[in-house]
Amino acid sequence: MEKKRNTISAFMEKYYLHFNAAAMIDAAKAYEKHLEEGGKMMITLAGAMSTAEMGKILAEMIRQDKVQIISCTGANLEEDIMNLVAHNSYKRVPNYRDLSPQEEWDLLENGFNRVTDTCIPEEEAFRRLQKHIHHQWKSAQDAGERYLPHEFMYKMLLSGDLEQYYEIDPKDSWMLAAAEKNLPIICPGWEDSTMGNIFASYCIKGELNPTTMKSGIEYMTWLSDWYIKNSGGKGIGFFQIGGGIAGDFPICVVPMLYQDMEMETIPFWSYFCQISDSTTSYGSYSGAVPNEKITWGKLDIHTPKFIIESDATIVAPLIFAWLLDM
Repeated sequence: MEKKRNTISAFMEKYYLHFNAAAMIDAAKAYEKHLEEGGKMMITLAGAMSTAEMGKILAEMIRQDKVQIISCTGANLEEDIMNLVAHNSYKRVPNYRDLSPQEEWDLLENGFNRVTDTCIPEEEAFRRLQKHIHHQWKSAQDAGERYLPHEFMYKMLLSGDLEQYYEIDPKDSWMLAAAEKNLPIICPGWEDSTMGNIFASYCIKGELNPTTMKSGIEYMTWLSDWYIKNSGGKGIGFFQIGGGIAGDFPICVVPMLYQDMEMETIPFWSYFCQISDSTTSYGSYSGAVPNEKITWGKLDIHTPKFIIESDATIVAPLIFAWLLDM
């Protein structure tokens, strides 16, 4: 007998019966079952989910152990913290579709970088963090230590140095929740981010050494060890928000272990769901449908597979609400 659902979940169960709505419910139920049977879940964050304030609900997912590891872009890694310390200076542009090149230029001239309908304030966000993260980088280098990008972010958050700037409820920051749990994070291609560019600028100026920052290869070697240790039993699921490197990079750990490390008994990913409003194509890697991933040794023929072709800013919070029994 199925349990009685709370308001949001009950609404979904009653009205979301067909097409993408049904796929969403099926994916949520399978995610829930996967965890109930002892499985673990990776969530991957592409796009600008942090600037979309996904942290408001993702932080609670982290606190309630509904996710065991996250893979994200460098932008999502830093933009959640930027929102934490500079939210009051953000600028919303509801008519962003109608902006002229001159209006875009005016935003730049006034220190705003636009992400769809939201403008991140450069001085209050980027520069406010810069001196604090630089301190972490320089301290590590002076001590002869090296860390992964997210580990530097964790150090900065847990130091308490940023608390003076908080402009949202800290419970709504997924990075802070992750730091407090020391949640594993994979951040491939971190160099393609504002903080990555800033780090590179210090290296160009000779103030920092590139080797102080651990690389993407070291993320993969760390992930391979984590996957081996955690893929027993029900296994590890893969919940992908968007496409791109945040999903492509970590999903490859399985074929790498199977083919290149010749670990023929390594389990496949045991659940797969992708939310994307991009049209899937058999000629597209990021947008490849789940069955194509079977041919790459990522998913098993029996792995539960879901595609939800919709906006992740709408769908992901609903699935998370289901899992949190809201």
